[in-house]
Amino acid sequence: MMETRNSIPRWMSLIYRIGQSYIGDRLKVYGIGKGQHIFLNALYREDGLTQEEIADYLKIDKGTTAKALKKLEEQGYVTRRVSEKDKRCNEVFLTEKALAIKEDVRGVLASWRVLLTKGLTDEEREMALNILEKMGHNAAEHYTGERLDV
Repeated sequence: MMETRNSIPRWMSLIYRIGQSYIGDRLKVYGIGKGQHIFLNALYREDGLTQEEIADYLKIDKGTTAKALKKLEEQGYVTRRVSEKDKRCNEVFLTEKALAIKEDVRGVLASWRVLLTKGLTDEEREMALNILEKMGHNAAEHYTGERLDV
């Protein structure tokens, strides 16, 4: 049997999958799927981004971004409008419905962070964040040839 106990990708995958389930289960009441919360959260950070800006910020392909935003639009959480600056782009805006659940969505994400870092000292949390940030930059640079804009 192959030793995978200390495999970084194994633990990252496990954390990601469990996190998606944790968040998805808690946001199910709003009809928000496992992968949709990240799009809302990006818009909570800065409303009115273009679909391309959202895809770039999240490092998710444009097709997946368009599909997720279409579903959020059908559910009444976002609206898409043709950009005044560039008619080829859609700008995405949160609706009142999305703003009404902002604290709940952010609360679920915060509770996941607390659960993940339970038992860690402040120094260990900072160290974990620094290491994951470096790993994220390495992955993005390899995949896109560019460093992440964070």
